[in-house]
Amino acid sequence: MARHIGMNQPDVPHYRRHWRVIAATMVVTLIIAASAGMLMWRHFGGIPSLDGVTAAPQSETEARYPKLTSSVDYDGDGIDDYTDINQGAQADSAAKPTYDSGYYEGGYPPDDRGACTDVVWRAFKNAGYDLKAMVDADVAADPSSYAAVAPAPDPNIDFRRTGVLNVFFGKYAQSLTTDTADYAQWQQGDIVVFQTTKHIGVISDKRDSKGTAFVNHNMGQQQRENDYLAFAKHMNVTGHYRWDASQVPQSVLRAWQE
Repeated sequence: MARHIGMNQPDVPHYRRHWRVIAATMVVTLIIAASAGMLMWRHFGGIPSLDGVTAAPQSETEARYPKLTSSVDYDGDGIDDYTDINQGAQADSAAKPTYDSGYYEGGYPPDDRGACTDVVWRAFKNAGYDLKAMVDADVAADPSSYAAVAPAPDPNIDFRRTGVLNVFFGKYAQSLTTDTADYAQWQQGDIVVFQTTKHIGVISDKRDSKGTAFVNHNMGQQQRENDYLAFAKHMNVTGHYRWDASQVPQSVLRAWQE
């Protein structure tokens, strides 16, 4: 008996088109759902870190750990030093300069390049301080304290050495706890040093849900402002400093000159 195709057998092309329509509808639905989720995530203050942890809403963390502000506004812009330093570091994090620890005549790398120490002087620049000038002057006045500059000081690179900055801040800034679980003691604008000479960053005003402060730092990673202090593995914290210009000798301070 002849089979009459199309009478009781499925129309194969139509069948396939049917499932293609269903698949396309599912994809569109997933995209819409993901977009809605992203909008809600952004609305409620989530910020991604290098390992996927998001910053808690600032209203929540500030209720538990009030944000510290400085009594000093060195550049007279109406923003206190700690906030200025943090914002300067955040600007460098947002710019994501290409990682570059190379040597430059005059000291400063181009704006689109830098290493961990460049986050720090750029943050201080935002608050009106010339960190290079302050470091160079102190190295010249007290070279015996700066083992990292051996065999001789070099203003083209000294202020971009973590070991040098560790000594400078150890002399003139407040030395604070290195216990990263002492959450309230970690405040915006603080300086954190890892393994004395290995790495340095600036503490953010953002925290994770536990209260661990985020860090603005440059290892060449994609997310420059992240929860590095909460990583399962991170370099040991060996220094934690807070810059209070009211406690620094006036002879040490240098203002940034445009």
